[in-house]
Amino acid sequence: MIDDLALLENYIERCSNWGRWGPDDQLGTVNLITSDTVREAAALVKVGRMISLTMPYDAHGPQTGYLGRANPHLYQLTSGPGYLVGEQYDRETQTLQELRKSTGQSTAGYYDDVLVMPTQSGTQWDALCHFFWRGQMYNGFSAAEAGSAGSRANGVQNYTGKIVTRGVFVDLAAHWGVHSLEPGYAITTDDLDGYLTEKNLEIRPGDALIVRTGFLGARRERWGDYAGGPSPGLSLHTAPWIRDQDIAAIAADTWGIEVLPNEIDCWQPLHVVSLAHTGLAFGEMFDLDALSDDCQSDGVHEFMFAASPLPLTGASGSPVSALALK
Repeated sequence: MIDDLALLENYIERCSNWGRWGPDDQLGTVNLITSDTVREAAALVKVGRMISLTMPYDAHGPQTGYLGRANPHLYQLTSGPGYLVGEQYDRETQTLQELRKSTGQSTAGYYDDVLVMPTQSGTQWDALCHFFWRGQMYNGFSAAEAGSAGSRANGVQNYTGKIVTRGVFVDLAAHWGVHSLEPGYAITTDDLDGYLTEKNLEIRPGDALIVRTGFLGARRERWGDYAGGPSPGLSLHTAPWIRDQDIAAIAADTWGIEVLPNEIDCWQPLHVVSLAHTGLAFGEMFDLDALSDDCQSDGVHEFMFAASPLPLTGASGSPVSALALK
């Protein structure tokens, strides 16, 4: 345990970006996405093809209640059948009433609904307020800032409109000819460097690294313990490599990006180092199978990556409609 904590503290000191962009910074590595980065990413769009990287938000997702997270549920305020029999929601009285049958389907009506979901129930960004270590979140803000009305520091709204950059696709499952990496497989820096060398790719400051293990696709029909159970993922020991490369964001097709079970006696140690201290944008449960097919078809593993979260003030995460554009 002592050795594990010493290792973790060493990585924290080695990888921290606290103060790098000033004492009030709440963007972390997203600061590395500059206007030049965006222009260079836009130049990668050659044919105008758009590939969604987002799973459906519905009741059939991977959540099981672990950490209190449920799958999204859509509830109707009004309905088409109700409209057809003359029932609609009256905007003046705010009551549901039966209107005169003569109004029926020959007049205007509407369909309205409510979406109820945890902010981290599907494809999503973690906010920098999501993880704490020794009473603090990214850049030294107190965990006390994350209260019942939302976090006063490091909320996900800080990312809104700012995550548009070059995406570099590391498709280890396809590269190794497997349907999915095995649960518990820790992706190493050698794995990442070897892939990038073979594909003749280089990482540039401000890039988004998009890592496909195949795990989401393998579990899509029967999720089981996908959410929180054993999973392939990045090794804790990739944290210094990530920091040295000045990567702006990492997204993967797993529940939590990092390997599970964790490699040391600490819960989610890569979150502790890279999210809470490096300030790295973490994108989880990205659906990368269509992108894999496309990249295998055209041989192009870099693209414009656009993935802005919703401006949910003070939220610990946000759904995202992510796109790869070629």
